[in-house]
Amino acid sequence: MQRIITIAALTWKAAFRFRLFIVVAVLLLAAVIGLPLVLKDDGTARGFTQILLTYTLSSITVLLGFSTLWLSCGTLARDIEECQMQMVVTKPIARWQVWLGKWLGIMSLNAALLLLSGTSVYVLMQVRAAKLSPDQQHVLKNEIFVARGSAKERSYEAEIDAATDAALKDQIKKNPEVKANLDEVTTSIREQVKAMIQIVPVGYVREWHIDLGSFAKTLLHDQPLYLRVKFNAAQPSASGTYYGMWQVGEQDGKNPVWASDAMSLSPDDYHEFEIPPNLFNDKGILTISFRNINGVALLFPLEDGMEVLYREGGFGLNFARALGIIFCWMSLLAAVGLAAASLLSFPVAAFVSLGLLVVVLASGTLASVVSEGRYFAYNAEKGPTSGPTLLDRTIVQSFRGILVLVDMVKDFSPVDSLSRGRSITWTELGRAFAQIVLLMGGIVSTIGIFIFSRRELATAQGTQ
Repeated sequence: MQRIITIAALTWKAAFRFRLFIVVAVLLLAAVIGLPLVLKDDGTARGFTQILLTYTLSSITVLLGFSTLWLSCGTLARDIEECQMQMVVTKPIARWQVWLGKWLGIMSLNAALLLLSGTSVYVLMQVRAAKLSPDQQHVLKNEIFVARGSAKERSYEAEIDAATDAALKDQIKKNPEVKANLDEVTTSIREQVKAMIQIVPVGYVREWHIDLGSFAKTLLHDQPLYLRVKFNAAQPSASGTYYGMWQVGEQDGKNPVWASDAMSLSPDDYHEFEIPPNLFNDKGILTISFRNINGVALLFPLEDGMEVLYREGGFGLNFARALGIIFCWMSLLAAVGLAAASLLSFPVAAFVSLGLLVVVLASGTLASVVSEGRYFAYNAEKGPTSGPTLLDRTIVQSFRGILVLVDMVKDFSPVDSLSRGRSITWTELGRAFAQIVLLMGGIVSTIGIFIFSRRELATAQGTQ
């Protein structure tokens, strides 16, 4: 371990010798302090959050990401190209210790920079929050400066599958020819079954029974809850909004009930509104009713149509866990850069590493290709111009495999969760560490160490 720490210390010296640490620290502080000065918020809690949390933390992540890739590629590739590594490996130190020492040095640099910038963001938020109006400070305290958990209605997948299978068998019995397009027919029937659960016809009432868990009576007692709702409309309205009446609680005389006046909400958007505390029953079940008083049917998606948000913890610890997930991302980028530099020269290693980063950022394009099932022979207006070729199928399968790996890393969104006051649990942080650092980082590090251990350093320098 002493040898690994020594290599890490040499990496720190190199970062200071090339002024990299100072330059990145200045850029990070400029992003934290400068962005709120250049981009003015609208005086609301949400505008305040978008500037100070979303923009600053996103800028910190981008700057740290690029500097991590640059340093990890340069610190190993430059040592090889300038013949310093050839002198190091003659000492009684294994190459895997050199590789891990480089990684540890880069990650300790990242930890210092992330701690500096993260602390600056947190302090700046507290100072700027005091300048908001009392009403907006209340919103900030209850909706953003908090770690909120969420609860949704139970899954209807089993009922949907059973109803779909029954309807499909009935269709096949009446018309055996549907077997020719079985997948399309099954999808169509499934959507119809889901619609029956999701749609609230004119004048009808839709109920949700949401289980807040066994801890509801202890942790959520006297705590305000928030409903986060989203719906779609079958037809547009002249005003662009739709009215509905909400009721929360059971009318059994044992528990309080809250009822709203006619509430105007816009479709296709998320809406949050506060409801009084202690409306759940003795079993922790919260009953929510919505009456459609419009002249058109409304649809509440099963996935995100109704959600109950509740306080789960404080903002400070939630903020620290978010920085922990960002740190996990940086560890993977450091491993990628070092693995590339284990085989390639500095410019090529940097190019390859940045190319991999672009692939991750373009995962939306990859997902659309996978969903279409083809890469070539597709027209956006006319649709498929021919059947998928062998090359199409090969590319789609490759993209599907890449997406599996990318989703393991992109499945965590700490900045988005913080800006919406969502709880980043210890379980989520542990899962991020397991998937990003141990699994993905372990695979990349093993490949990088293997390549570096087998590389002939002298011949690599002599061929240039």
